[in-house]
Amino acid sequence: MQNLLHNLNPEQHAAVTLPAESALILAGAGSGKTRVLTTRIAWLIQTGQISPSALMAVTFTNKAAKEMQARLSAMLPLNTRSMWIGTFHGLCNRLLRAHYRDASLPQTFQILDSQDQLSMVKRILKANQIDDDKYPPRNVVYFINSAKEQGLRAAKVTTHDPISRQLAELYGIYEQQCQRDGVVDFAELLLRTVELMSSNQPLREHYQARFKHILVDEFQDTNDLQYRWIKLMAGTSSAVLAVGDDDQSIYAFRGANVGNMASFEREFLVRHRIKLEQNYRSHGHILDAANALISNNTERLGKNLRTDAGQGELIRIQEAASDREESQWLVEQIKELTRQGIASNQIALLYRSNAQSRVLEHALFSASLPYRVYGGLRFFERAEIKHAIAYLQLMDNPHNDSAFLRVMNFPARGIGAKGQETLQDCARQQGISLYAAVPYLTGKVGTTLGGFVKLIEAARFETQMLTLPELVQRVLEMSTLIQHYQTEKEGADRVENLEQLVSAAALFIVEEGFPNDAPALLGPAGTAQPILVQGEGIQILDADAALSTLMSPLSAFLSHASLEAGDNQAQVGQDALQLMTVHSAKGLEFDAVFITGLEEGLFPHENSAREPGGLEEERRLMYVAITRARQRLFISFAQTRMLHGQIRYNTKSRFLNELPEENVKWLSPQVRQNWFAPPKSAWDSEPGNAGSASYQTRKEHIPTVIPTNPDGWRTGLSVRHAKFGEGIIIKLEGSAGNYRAHIQFYKLGLKVLDLNIAKLEKV
Repeated sequence: MQNLLHNLNPEQHAAVTLPAESALILAGAGSGKTRVLTTRIAWLIQTGQISPSALMAVTFTNKAAKEMQARLSAMLPLNTRSMWIGTFHGLCNRLLRAHYRDASLPQTFQILDSQDQLSMVKRILKANQIDDDKYPPRNVVYFINSAKEQGLRAAKVTTHDPISRQLAELYGIYEQQCQRDGVVDFAELLLRTVELMSSNQPLREHYQARFKHILVDEFQDTNDLQYRWIKLMAGTSSAVLAVGDDDQSIYAFRGANVGNMASFEREFLVRHRIKLEQNYRSHGHILDAANALISNNTERLGKNLRTDAGQGELIRIQEAASDREESQWLVEQIKELTRQGIASNQIALLYRSNAQSRVLEHALFSASLPYRVYGGLRFFERAEIKHAIAYLQLMDNPHNDSAFLRVMNFPARGIGAKGQETLQDCARQQGISLYAAVPYLTGKVGTTLGGFVKLIEAARFETQMLTLPELVQRVLEMSTLIQHYQTEKEGADRVENLEQLVSAAALFIVEEGFPNDAPALLGPAGTAQPILVQGEGIQILDADAALSTLMSPLSAFLSHASLEAGDNQAQVGQDALQLMTVHSAKGLEFDAVFITGLEEGLFPHENSAREPGGLEEERRLMYVAITRARQRLFISFAQTRMLHGQIRYNTKSRFLNELPEENVKWLSPQVRQNWFAPPKSAWDSEPGNAGSASYQTRKEHIPTVIPTNPDGWRTGLSVRHAKFGEGIIIKLEGSAGNYRAHIQFYKLGLKVLDLNIAKLEKV
């Protein structure tokens, strides 16, 4: 027994050797909670307090369950595969298999994965002649799963209008179809088990008597239905050990209810709350900053991380003039870290929103630094971007069959597999492209495909004199891609990525030297011809010629997109930088971490202001980001950032003000709280990074004190408007008593207001 306990710290020892009653373990980041959980199980078994079959351990991922089983096998000679250790869904599946008759399921019931569930909903919509534009399949799936997670069957769903009534009706049809087919989806596994345990008293009492100890990992991430399931399995006689960290509850958008931890203490009459505060991951400056930040949340159970590893290096904070300079600074810092011997796979770049990855990926690609996007796809590999690129390829060359096939029915136009096959057969027989073969088709297929061809032709005509960013924006509108994703409940990230494609096009024009007004389709007017060199009696193109002399802006941009999508992707096992959202980083740790984009409206995200508890969840997300770092932590933000195709003027994140001065080192002059950034052209006439001479020179030309005019208005002044909210004056026009102000509002963008009419407050 002493072998199990001898390496535990006092708090871990107390948690492992708790008496047989319910308890709450507040396990801070890097405090060894997995070790505590597995050692607790082994100690209970080794001391004879329980048999392996009388214990249940619940995790949130299969990976965590397998790790727990592996650690237990190393501690004791156990057949862990027969033990009840698994995810909520896995354990519910096991229970339903054993009691399929009581659950009204066939013995061989099948489980629908997410894609299967979506396919079934699509079939139901088609069979019932429901317009899938008005009721997008993904929205219907979201409605069904949300209702199930609230414990509601179709007949119990409250409806308020024709749309919700139709969704409830579709939910009912879906339920009947699943029952006929003998299938269950993931949400159904949990709901069916809760219903079974609620209605079948003998079965409920059997399991409550069997499982004397129930251990639940990541308790802060449980939703209401999962908590209800735990209470049904435990009853009043079982000892439930809830292990979690309310400071790392970041999944409210998935239904997680951090309040379950307080409810658990109250409803299970918890007498023991143990805090695991000894951190084995990070140095002191990192932990002190994390503690100070999270202390600003009022709704928390409270703990304070500490370490014996020493204070380590100060947290570096960098202010960049633009997101481009931020990314260039990141590249230089990464190169320095690798020169110091830190492996690339131990360096993580974290961002709040997937859309931020584009400018980072571009900088890494340009610097030939291999990277891997963790838990997601690289920017140009994302489905929505590939769809948009396919439309752009048809702008450049309508006879591109691959692009034509990709988007001829996306968004859906009623062109089924049969119609596509007919078109391909026709094109093959005529020896022409799919685009050229459309006029040969008749009937409904010919009419529908003819409409798609007219769309492409209209887009080519309308955009022939537009610049590249304008063309990309117009194609996104005409293709209805943005409208399509706006109808999806979880389509906000995809819309952000599509809008970032406009930003990517604008940046590409600048970097490749195309004139700002160059038409994307016709090539840059007035530029030099490709350089030809005489040699061996032939003329050869000079390979050093710039893209702006060789290709139209659109053709060049499409080539660039293909290269970035295909090159520099780290291979399996290759040492590569790790890029990910902060949500994806939970549970991971790295020697060096960069947290990017610490700006108001981005991190904390602007949506947090609209949701109860939203700001506190954003702060928990920042806490998670900080505590991913072992040795080195870097934080950066930009005065201007191109998002959604527009320049945003930023103020630094409030979270930076919550970090103690003694734990941080500013690598650039610290900005004032309401500092504003002038238009990009004021300092960004040449590329550079935060440490370059050109950057410092440009910074010197930015006024630190801006004169106030007789009326009290000035650029850089923070103001509030009753309708538009808060913003910053970035430009004044006119004279005393007759001013027009260009104001960058945080949520609504740029507005021009007459100060004689507009009712503005000075903040």
